[in-house]
Amino acid sequence: MTPLYIIPARGGSKGIPRKNIKPLGGRPLIAYTIDAATEALRSTGGYILLSTDDDEIAAVARDCGLAVEYMRPAELATDTAGSREVMLDALDWADSRGIAYDTVILLQPTSPLRTADDILGAAALYGDGIDMVVSVCLSDDNPYYNLFEENADGTLTICKGDGLYTRRQDAPAVFRYNGAVYVITPRSLREMPMGLFRNKKPYLMPAGRSADLDTPADWQNVENMIR
Repeated sequence: MTPLYIIPARGGSKGIPRKNIKPLGGRPLIAYTIDAATEALRSTGGYILLSTDDDEIAAVARDCGLAVEYMRPAELATDTAGSREVMLDALDWADSRGIAYDTVILLQPTSPLRTADDILGAAALYGDGIDMVVSVCLSDDNPYYNLFEENADGTLTICKGDGLYTRRQDAPAVFRYNGAVYVITPRSLREMPMGLFRNKKPYLMPAGRSADLDTPADWQNVENMIR
């Protein structure tokens, strides 16, 4: 495996302004992901590519020891730009520079508690025929137990099953993406949206490392954990 690590970090952020370089536990948020990627790189080889449109984020990344040669086009730094389009542009840039890779590993800075071991653990599950290995954690909400759909008459029906589970522990386990690690086949990424990937394998992470910083409350919770 020769990964192209992609760290997406655009300048605009509404939920937590300037969150990618906002200090968390005394360090810029993006430093945690750069450290994890750099440590994983020692085992896998490859190339770490920061995808940002923001000069200040690029400067902070350089201060963290990461070479930043690529800048994301402005049209891919809007609220509506998708992760797939951002990655495809990064792949095109890597191809134009002759950078060798056979796998894409997407690492979002909003998962600061993800470790290099998590990256390597997900990568170890990757193989032929896999579109993506994705990090997950157990979901507190369960379609067999406490998630419902509204019927045409306004009543509720359990999403899955017969609604007879009376304890969450007895219901089938379900998982949610935690946003920490995506190990992706480049060909699959070029051929279809990620939602259409058929062969996805989960890499299970504990809830304690699955924080995904989206709101000020998320940020405060992780700040407290670090302290």
